[in-house]
Amino acid sequence: MRKPVGRSRQAKPEVEGDTEQRILEAARRVFIRRGTAGARMQEIAAEAGVNQALLHYYFRSKERLSAAVFGQVGSRLFPSLIQILGADVPLEAKINRIIEAYLDTFSRHPFLPGYLLSEMHHHPERVAQMLATATGGDPRTDIARVFETVSRQIKKEVKAKRMRPIAAEQFVVNLISLCIFPFAARPMLGFMLGMDAAAFARFIDERKRQLPDFFHSALQP
Repeated sequence: MRKPVGRSRQAKPEVEGDTEQRILEAARRVFIRRGTAGARMQEIAAEAGVNQALLHYYFRSKERLSAAVFGQVGSRLFPSLIQILGADVPLEAKINRIIEAYLDTFSRHPFLPGYLLSEMHHHPERVAQMLATATGGDPRTDIARVFETVSRQIKKEVKAKRMRPIAAEQFVVNLISLCIFPFAARPMLGFMLGMDAAAFARFIDERKRQLPDFFHSALQP
């Protein structure tokens, strides 16, 4: 276990070895449920089953705890996106894998997109920090390489007349947006379409089946 952030010279309290991880998992649930601004350290402590003194011992402040949670959550999503897009597989397979991976993940954690979008808006510097930690290199270089790969594949498909021209950046943003929007806009969709939790789950299941064909058809020449 890593040393607590900003640890003082005071004696280490007697705690179980998984305390830090329990705090992170509890904070993740509370932050995603309420948003970082609406979360309270007291609620996180209660969720983790510890007292507030231990939260401050390990993370010192809500800001540092928030940064740690964002890094943990983001490292489970963004690197996988880069890995799929940069893989040596056909473009069609990449589309299917991204849709499946993201809709499955967001179905299990439906408030995750809203949390990530809010954090990236208020703390844009965290994205580069998280990606640098996850990839172990320069994230800008890694991402540029991924877009170059996607661009080459698009040009190959266009030349073979299997796909209409589209910039790699537009391709990727369109694909990710179609996966994220229903979850980010879930309250609005629920009101407009009269969907409760069960109906929304059925809506996403149907989207899993239809979205790949829709995206592929939109790219046809």
